[in-house]
Amino acid sequence: MKYAENILETIGNTPLVKINRLTKDLPCLVLAKYETFNPGNSTKDRMAVKMIEDAEADGRLKPGGTIIEGTSGNTGMGLALAAIVKGYKCVFVISDKQSKEKMDILRAVGAEVVVCPTDVEPTDPRSYYSVSKRLAEETPNSWYVNQYDNPSNALAHYESTGPEIWKQTDGKITHFVVGVGTGGTISGVGKYLKEQNPDIKVWGIDTYGSVFKKYHETGIFDEKEIYPYVTEGIGEDILPENVNFEVIDGFEKVTDKDAAVYTRKMAREEGIFAGNSCGAAVRGVIQLEKHFKILYAGENGRVVKRDIENYVPAVASTNTVSPIANVGEISFEESTNSQMRKTIARRLAESKFTAPHYYLMLEINMDNAIASRKTINELPDTKVSFNDMVVKASAMALKKHPKVNSQWFDDKTRINHHVSIGVAVAVEDGLVVPVIPFTDQKSLTQIGAEVKDKAIKAKTKKLTPAEMEGSTFTVSNLGMFGISEFTSIINQPNSAILSVGAIVQKPVVRNGEIVVGNTMKVTLACDHRTVDGATGAAFLQTLKQYIENPVTMLA
Repeated sequence: MKYAENILETIGNTPLVKINRLTKDLPCLVLAKYETFNPGNSTKDRMAVKMIEDAEADGRLKPGGTIIEGTSGNTGMGLALAAIVKGYKCVFVISDKQSKEKMDILRAVGAEVVVCPTDVEPTDPRSYYSVSKRLAEETPNSWYVNQYDNPSNALAHYESTGPEIWKQTDGKITHFVVGVGTGGTISGVGKYLKEQNPDIKVWGIDTYGSVFKKYHETGIFDEKEIYPYVTEGIGEDILPENVNFEVIDGFEKVTDKDAAVYTRKMAREEGIFAGNSCGAAVRGVIQLEKHFKILYAGENGRVVKRDIENYVPAVASTNTVSPIANVGEISFEESTNSQMRKTIARRLAESKFTAPHYYLMLEINMDNAIASRKTINELPDTKVSFNDMVVKASAMALKKHPKVNSQWFDDKTRINHHVSIGVAVAVEDGLVVPVIPFTDQKSLTQIGAEVKDKAIKAKTKKLTPAEMEGSTFTVSNLGMFGISEFTSIINQPNSAILSVGAIVQKPVVRNGEIVVGNTMKVTLACDHRTVDGATGAAFLQTLKQYIENPVTMLA
C-alpha cells in the first residue's frame, strides 16, 4: 500500500496548470502553480512546516508549546495543520479585513483567533504585528513565528517550490510572476530560479496601498503610499526581511477591483477557484505583456511537428549572390586566472548574491567644485582631484549618517564611529581597494597624496594586504574613463559603495533660465539589511551639499 503517514506528507508537488482563456492574447504559454492542492489550500503550508521544524531543531519551539503568529489566514492554516500533527496549541492574530470564513476555518482546526483593526499604523499597540508580539511575550512556553522576518519562510520555497517549477518546466521557464506579501515565495523561488538561469525575470505583484513598488524603484519608504486596501495576502505597510529585492526585477501594481474581477474570471473561465491574490497575479501577467517576447514561431512559443510538415520554402531569387569563401582563422588566447583574479571574482559573486543591493542616484552641480579645484591647485605643490573631493565629502557625510558607515555580519551589525574609505583602483589582475585610514581626519591635500601613493603601489604590485584592510565605505570612480553613470557591487562586509561618474557639460536650469552647466552623477549601492532607503537618500543629500559647496570641506 502507498499512503501518507500524516497530512503534512501531502504538502508540495503541486501541478502546473495551463491558463487558456484569460491569457489567450499573450505571446507566451502561461502556467499556474496550483498551490490550492496543498492540504491547507495554499502555498503557505510549505513554509509553515519548515518554520516549525527549524524552530524545533534549534529549541525555540518546545514540546507542548503555543505557536503565536499574525496572519492573513493562509499561514495560520498551514501552522494549524502542523500543530495538530505535532501536538502544539495555536493563537493567531488576524486583521478585521480578512473574511469571516478564514476566521471560522482557523477556529475549526482548533486555533484561537484574535481580531485586530486594519486601519492602524504597524507600530500601533492595536495592530496585528504589535498584538502578536505582546501575546508571545505574555504566554508561557510560546513561540512567535514572525513569518515576515523568519528566514525559514524563503528557505522553504528555495528548497521545494523553486526546484519543482524548474523540473516541471524542463528548465524552459522565462518569467516568474507572483504576489508579494511576506516575500518568502518570490525571494525563495526567485533565488533558486536565477541560480539555474540568471536570465529568468522575476516580477512581484503589488497592490495599491502597499510600499513595495515605490521602494524597489526609488529606495524610498514612502508612508504616503500606505492606505487600506481590500486584496488579501499581498502588499505590506512594512518591509519584511524576507523580501530580497535583489532577486526581484520589478513590481506591477494591480487594483482591488481588477484582482476581484480576475478572481471571478478564473473560476468561471478556467475552473480555478482561488483567492484575490491569485486573481491579482493573473491580471498582473496580462499587464506585463510588453515584457514577454515571442522566442519561437510555433504554438505557445514552440516549434511543433506540423510547423515542419507545412513548411513551404521560399522561391529562390533570380538575383543570386555567389557564396563568400570563409578564409578567416579561429584565433584566441588563454591565460590561467591568477589567484588575485579568483579571489576578486569569488568575493564579488558572494557580495552580489548575498547582499540585497538597491541603488540611489543623484546628480550634483559641479560648477563650484570646478572653480574651487582650480583655485586650490594654483597653490604651490598642491594637486587635488575631483575624486579627492568626493572622498573627503563622503567621509564628512558618513560622520553625519553613521548607519551608512556600517557593516553586516551574520550575527551582528556594526556601526563604525571611525571612517576609513577604500578607493577602488583598476590593476591588470582586476580591482583592488587600498584604504585611506581615518579619512575624515585628513585634509583634501593629505587624501590626494595618499590616494595617489597607494594607486601607484597597486599598479606596481607593491600594495601590502594591510593597506587593503579596514575599510568602512568604498568609492569607485569611472568618470575618468568617460563613464557618466554606473553601479558597483558592495565591498562586503561594508554596507555601501559610491559610484562616481564623469563630469558632463550640458544645458541645465539655473534660476529659471537654461544655461550651460557642469553636472556629475553619483550612485549609492546600499545593503538593505543595514541601510534603508531614507537613510541612503539623506546621506546623498549631505554629500551633495559638501561637493556643491567645497568651502565647507575646508572649515
